[in-house]
Amino acid sequence: MAKQIFNPYLPSWEYIPDGEPHVFDGRVYVFGSHDIFNGWVFCLGDYVCYSAPVDNLKDWRFEGVIYRRGDDPLNSDGSMVLYAPDVTRGPDGRYYLYYVLDKVPVVSVAVCDSPAGTYKFYGYVHYADGTRLGERKGDMPQFDPAVLTEDGRTYLYTGFCGNGMKDRVGAMATVLGADMLTIEQEPSVIVPGDLYSQAPHPAVEDCAYTLASEELWPGFKGHEFFEASSIRKIGSTYYFVYSSAVMHELCYAVSSSPTQGFSYGGVIVSNCDLHISSYKPADMPAAYGANNHGGIECIGGSWYIFYHRHTNGTWYCRQGCAEKIKILPDGSIPQVELSSCGLNGGPLEGSGFYPAYIACNLFTDKPSKYVDGSIYPRITQDGRDGDEEEGYVTGICDKTVIGFKYFSFTGVRKVAVTVRGYFSGSFEVRTAWDGELLGTIPVEFYNFWTERTAAVTVPDGVSALYLTFRGNGSGQLKGFRLG
Repeated sequence: MAKQIFNPYLPSWEYIPDGEPHVFDGRVYVFGSHDIFNGWVFCLGDYVCYSAPVDNLKDWRFEGVIYRRGDDPLNSDGSMVLYAPDVTRGPDGRYYLYYVLDKVPVVSVAVCDSPAGTYKFYGYVHYADGTRLGERKGDMPQFDPAVLTEDGRTYLYTGFCGNGMKDRVGAMATVLGADMLTIEQEPSVIVPGDLYSQAPHPAVEDCAYTLASEELWPGFKGHEFFEASSIRKIGSTYYFVYSSAVMHELCYAVSSSPTQGFSYGGVIVSNCDLHISSYKPADMPAAYGANNHGGIECIGGSWYIFYHRHTNGTWYCRQGCAEKIKILPDGSIPQVELSSCGLNGGPLEGSGFYPAYIACNLFTDKPSKYVDGSIYPRITQDGRDGDEEEGYVTGICDKTVIGFKYFSFTGVRKVAVTVRGYFSGSFEVRTAWDGELLGTIPVEFYNFWTERTAAVTVPDGVSALYLTFRGNGSGQLKGFRLG
């Protein structure tokens, strides 16, 4: 079998959410925060980086640790975590990493001569008088920085607007000078939070970002700004990508200006596949989602959206995924569905063994938009954080549906599953979650990973593969084999 790439695109024991992809000198680099397996809060790890050639997205290289949380003077004891970062190449040709620690309202900056580190602390974003952005009276706290540099200026996008927070108006755009730190144009709100998408607005006390009651952003209702700023320029249009108030979706807004006039564009991806109706009802979630963060990038002539999914049944073990997207002639981006083949450049081969952790659909007869490890099946791994243990699906109970998309099937006459655990019943094989039953694979109690095979004829062509468990108990799926 030729080398292929799956979702998640990094090793299954790696947890790099909030991925910002950037192409520098023929390679794409992904900068993100760093969760750990079995983490109890977000972003417990230091920043690491992965990169790949733009002409071979199946060949990711680990670049190592590029910045440690104790490198910031405000965090010399390492007690705060590093939230989602972004990187831009400055006018001087150096690379600048922007980030926020979890208990202070300011934006920190580190710098390096190469995109893959190691970065050194550089300073804090500040006003002309030296006051740090986020600490002046009336400032909103800074969060999730995104950066875009052009014509000697850097545009900084930040913000966090939790649902119902009157003091958080929306996403902010701030203009920095050539030193990458000093504010030349003070923050302006470009996309509203959930309380400010229509009149009347609540009163905003002690905040520099007041709004007139008639000042509205048409179209954002239901998709207001929550967090996860990301920015790209395509042609003459600025695309602001963000996580909306429902958290699981990445939306976009567009403008001809980097600091004003943004209008709502739509949803690019949802990590529970809500709104997608190509293979299920649009209002039916087909995976367990939660918060989301990522960005778009043109790699090798094609556009992709990078996002993250949730594993281990918690919010704190997130993994990077990516899907190919289309930017239509009118500039719109249709929502893309979740897949297992992501960066592969096409469907996976319909033969051989595939690990269960590449499942893009996972639900029971009671689908949910949000993770809950206590009651839903989930993807996990053995060992501790850092152990190179391949992931698998656990918590499989009666009516659990596990879906993988897409494969190019030719001549498949057998399907096998590798399972363990205290469950007894069978896996039903289909090419659609509610499609025709193609065959069943009986399973029973197994103490160790055991492969069970059944004669199953899969129609030739490109389609999905769905395994639905019917039976008793709770078990685990390591993978499946097509033959």
